[in-house]
Amino acid sequence: MEESNDIIAALPLEIPFPKDNPITKEKSELGKLLFFDPILSGNKDVACATCHHPEFGFAENLELSIGVNGHGFGSKRAFKTPNSIPFVKRNSQTVVNVAFNGLLQDGKIEPSKAPMFWDLRAESLEKQALEPIKTMEEMRGKEISEDIILDKIVERLKGNKTYNTLFEKAFESQNSVSIENLGKALATYQRTIVANNSRFDKYLRGDETALSFNEIEGMKAFGKSGCIACHNGPMFSDFQLHVLGVPDNEKLGFSDMGKDNKYAFRTPSLRNLRLTAPYMHSGKLKTLKHVLEFYEDLAGNLIANPKVNASQIDPKIAKLKVDFKDISAIVEFLGTLNDESYDKTIPKKVPSGLKVGGNI
Repeated sequence: MEESNDIIAALPLEIPFPKDNPITKEKSELGKLLFFDPILSGNKDVACATCHHPEFGFAENLELSIGVNGHGFGSKRAFKTPNSIPFVKRNSQTVVNVAFNGLLQDGKIEPSKAPMFWDLRAESLEKQALEPIKTMEEMRGKEISEDIILDKIVERLKGNKTYNTLFEKAFESQNSVSIENLGKALATYQRTIVANNSRFDKYLRGDETALSFNEIEGMKAFGKSGCIACHNGPMFSDFQLHVLGVPDNEKLGFSDMGKDNKYAFRTPSLRNLRLTAPYMHSGKLKTLKHVLEFYEDLAGNLIANPKVNASQIDPKIAKLKVDFKDISAIVEFLGTLNDESYDKTIPKKVPSGLKVGGNI
């Protein structure tokens, strides 16, 4: 790592939150019920947890998620027939540690401006939480239009006595069921899903026995190879957009051109990778070894996506030196970023009376 000014760091022990949405137990408990309740979807068949399930590190083990009109769990999930709903456009990112999105090398973070999604199309967890509800293939379906879906969901919640009571307790006022408070409750729960005590974190906080010799060598190789240029800071992400020429997923039926149609996608965090395969926005790289081999090829000017040309590739790639002999050591180091101590509990029932987690 001495060859770079970039640093990696331990995660903070305290959870950051925006001033207008402080964490409270009541708000978090409400958000958890909403997260697992398919009442938030147009057809009442999909919950946030359908594609962000604790079993898979609050992500999913599919290349691309199946939201509306799907059934089954994990690798057995499929569309019902007949079906006219497309796959969800991109690989499901984990919500573990999403409270720290935007946390940079200098330790500064502004939760109300936190970068979200593969293309940075939303800022803050409060705004991000509402977008899947509005998206046809994720949660909305075709029966209710995008411009009225959130109003319809609020109507449903207002018609549920339990939710009315829970919203009043969480927001300390009557008639508190609103689009804004729905986003705030979901965001608050997601901020409690934190894994900030990995073996890597313990090592950087002073426990020299937390990592093995090989893992420390892998950490050095991670820095020397140039991975740290984009995967830096406590979240191992610069939260910036980069063009890498990642292969498209054929299930989409079209080429995903990313932000501004430039094939640019946000750097994902490297934390808890063991639980969140497959990788990249298209889900086309099945293992961490495949990911590192992809970068090795890319550094050798082998671009995996034929629609992306060499002039578009991020210039930082020119400095990347992923040596084949270092791949296993780097993978070993990345394993030290795993921490499964976050809350994985699932509500036994939700206020709507619908199936917890949707049709899974």
